[in-house]
Amino acid sequence: MWKQENKTKRRETAAIILSIFVLAWPTMLEEALRTVVQYVDAAMVGRLGPDATAVVGITNIVSWLINSPISAAGVGLIAYISRMAGAGEADKIKRASVQAVYIAVLLGVLECAITLSVSGFLPKWMGMEERLYKEASRYFFIVCLPLLFRAFMAIFGAVLRAVKDTKTPMYINVFVNALNIILNFLLIYEARSIRIGGISFRLWGAGMGTAGAAIGTAVSFTAGGLLMMAALWKNPLVSPKGAAFKPDMEIIKPCARIAVPVALERMVSCFGHVTFTSIVTRLGTVSFAAHSIAETAEQAFYIPGYGMQSAATTLEGNALGEGDKRKLKKTARILLALVVFMMTVSGGIMFISAHGLMTIFSKDASVISLGTVVLKICALSEPVFGAYIILGGIFDGVGDTLPPFIYSLIGMWGIRIPISFLCVHVWGLNLTAVWLCMIAHNVAVAGMMFVHYLKGKWNPLKAG
Repeated sequence: MWKQENKTKRRETAAIILSIFVLAWPTMLEEALRTVVQYVDAAMVGRLGPDATAVVGITNIVSWLINSPISAAGVGLIAYISRMAGAGEADKIKRASVQAVYIAVLLGVLECAITLSVSGFLPKWMGMEERLYKEASRYFFIVCLPLLFRAFMAIFGAVLRAVKDTKTPMYINVFVNALNIILNFLLIYEARSIRIGGISFRLWGAGMGTAGAAIGTAVSFTAGGLLMMAALWKNPLVSPKGAAFKPDMEIIKPCARIAVPVALERMVSCFGHVTFTSIVTRLGTVSFAAHSIAETAEQAFYIPGYGMQSAATTLEGNALGEGDKRKLKKTARILLALVVFMMTVSGGIMFISAHGLMTIFSKDASVISLGTVVLKICALSEPVFGAYIILGGIFDGVGDTLPPFIYSLIGMWGIRIPISFLCVHVWGLNLTAVWLCMIAHNVAVAGMMFVHYLKGKWNPLKAG
């Protein structure tokens, strides 16, 4: 009897692990490809010099802030739709898809209007050197033009993932990333001679610098948004085709209860990143270039965590919809163990390859040296950050989104920002000290989230 129970448990565990990877591998591959493109982007722009890196890096930080409400809406929809899928409520899934269209259009248009109106003032607000104001404003303006289509990509992609279609968003993102690389290659640099094997030929180039990088990004997002909208209409489980397009508060309210704290948490976090970046800019162009490049380089090592995060939200939502106490709790435990293990490995790789990574993005010896140091420091905290990421996905899936917002608020504004400010403006310390403040913030928030997980209050089924 005991052996049979153990065998059943092993089969159950294997089934959960299989379901995690079936859902997660397309998202992980998507994250990997997106990271490759960010690497290529950063390397291409980095060849133009530290000024160009600073221009792109500072506006990318603000892009995280403006994407927060859009990504939070996606989380709310994933949590709601996956729960309805677990409960077998096909009609409510369709109705939620209609609301996703409303939300995407509203957020996309509103955020586009806001960002374009502030593009001329942003570089000064962020503390950039005056000589870079015009170039940074132009880059930000162009990148924000297709915000409606970026909203389509994020929100419609979330709806598809909620019904376990993770491959279609992956394919679309592969196309978008490939298009971005090609356009960057043609638009950033001047015409030049290319030699492949024994054949030499002249390649056209627009020579537009950072403006070319911005146009490549804008065109790619526009294409991706249109493709994601077509994919939503084609999927029989969530297609809004033929549905009545009207606001549905029965759907919007539960999605908003989940999404609003997530939006607040991400906006607080991203606004903190903006403030944090403005502190780093005071250290000078070399320090900011090293900071920006190191942040880009480390993203490759977050792939296991972020790749599994949406799978965690979907699977926990399914288990909650099914009312399966055991499955909900066991899935969370397995997810946490898997991600911590995987990010321990990725952290070790980051530590070993830190110098090589920095040389991909910059030729400046000072930038490479400083970036290598902060990457190695960051590598040591990867397992803890993995727990932070996956616990967020678990809590999102069951709708327990308020506590992470509170923890993030404490970590960002109680630890990272005030201590970083003191390091730079009072104690005169360098970028290494500032990154230690960032890691202290991540460790503190991960600790608070883990305590919350252990207490079990996140679990609405109160599994024993």
